Amino acid sequence: MASLSSEPTIIAPSGAAITADGHRRSYEVRTFGCQMNVHDSERLSGSLESAGYVRADAGDEADIVIINTCAVRDNAAGKLYGTLGHLKSRKDKHEGMQIAVGGCLAQMDQQAVLDKAPWVDVVFGTHNMGSLPGLLERARHNGEAELEILESLEIFPSTLPTKRDSAHSGWVSISVGCNNTCTFCIVPSLRGKEKDRRPGDILNEIRLLVEDGAIEVTLLGQNVNSYGVEFGDRQAFSKLLRAAGDIEGLERIRFTSPHPAAFTDDVIDAMAETPNVMPQLHMPLQSGSDSILKAMRRSYRSSRYLGIIERVRERIPHAAITTDIIVGFPGETDEDFEDTMRVVEQSRFSSAFTFQYSIREGTPAATMEKQVPKEVVQERYNRLIALQERISLEENQKQVGREVEVLVSVGEGKKDASTHRLTGRAEDNRLVHFEVTPGSELPRPGDMVTVTITHGAPFHLLADDPTGAPLRIRRTRGGDAWDRAQAASCGVPAPAGESGAPRAVSLGLPTLRPVGS
Repeated sequence: MASLSSEPTIIAPSGAAITADGHRRSYEVRTFGCQMNVHDSERLSGSLESAGYVRADAGDEADIVIINTCAVRDNAAGKLYGTLGHLKSRKDKHEGMQIAVGGCLAQMDQQAVLDKAPWVDVVFGTHNMGSLPGLLERARHNGEAELEILESLEIFPSTLPTKRDSAHSGWVSISVGCNNTCTFCIVPSLRGKEKDRRPGDILNEIRLLVEDGAIEVTLLGQNVNSYGVEFGDRQAFSKLLRAAGDIEGLERIRFTSPHPAAFTDDVIDAMAETPNVMPQLHMPLQSGSDSILKAMRRSYRSSRYLGIIERVRERIPHAAITTDIIVGFPGETDEDFEDTMRVVEQSRFSSAFTFQYSIREGTPAATMEKQVPKEVVQERYNRLIALQERISLEENQKQVGREVEVLVSVGEGKKDASTHRLTGRAEDNRLVHFEVTPGSELPRPGDMVTVTITHGAPFHLLADDPTGAPLRIRRTRGGDAWDRAQAASCGVPAPAGESGAPRAVSLGLPTLRPVGS
């Protein structure tokens, strides 16, 4: 078995990154899809900046627009080509503008992207993200579109330079690809068989992130808990969680998404016994019907799924569990759907990502008989949404009176400006909007605040202090990193004080945005 390179990938400066009048060309990355796509986009940004490009300021028209695509949902193609149609009018007016399309849909459609949108300059796949700067330069030099799709991965994406969206949080990919054959999913054919990174490489990346100011990491894998299958260690993932938990300065560890069939008790033990592994689990259910799970080729049944949840809650009583559910899979009967409703009621998910089944060309499910009529799918979907919203409300109302530590974020609260609140995530990943009382110092993104929950809504929690007491803030290295990033973007020296030290200057205070899910 050929091993993938884990050495840092060097991206050479590109002459195409500089305009004729000496200005650096700007870029914008638009991400469609899952957390893996978000992480890939950070690598694309890092590769472009290493080549000399600069990220476009908000509101400015970029010289290069990169669309990182998803192919999981049937409407992914419509979203891509609609976006490309809109960008064509911009490109017609913007001399020298380039458009690139990458990711899963590019890997699948390949030449079809250029056939449908001939104004696209570069098409690249899931296995060659580091090629983007070179492809842009070749397209510019040759005056014609460049298409490069590799059929297998040559380097781990994590060896590429990265431009993180958050100073205090980071994504860490522990594996790429998938060995499962779920009948509704196109991902294995686009990202290939599972390839696991070496534990030492993963831990070194986490340490580097922490040294750079990150206090939270999320471990990523298509089936993150099957990590170790390539080198034959069934407990590799639990060992990795424990080892990451020993990294000094790392306060929060999350992971997504595990597969129920591979979920073992040693992982639950590692979660319960490693203090910085957060009390949160996102574990896709997809269906509560055993017959539908079999048709999906999901190699577990509802009893196993419920057993995992029961054992997690025995060891971690306050764990928040979230899931993914597909409604209307081919052949789903009323009885099958009622099984899903039953499992959802028993599971008491804090939230759920629910999807109406849509045909994905290239998957076995696309040609299955007994496709469920759209109106039936819609009615079932509405009933599931109503059930889950009731459960989410009830579970969030149970949080009232609890004292929680919130990691302050930026941009997650859409109404914070009008409500004088800030927003962040509790340890269990619930969204918390907390009041900024008059006279309180503003925490920075990446700082921690301790608040008491006063209200639970289906999609968020509120923490308003009726006494008007100042916020209880714990300044962190993550907040210091945010200060440095803001100072760098303003071209001024960073504040001198580190965590716990008085701050003489506060640059780029978080925009107060409103409460909203």
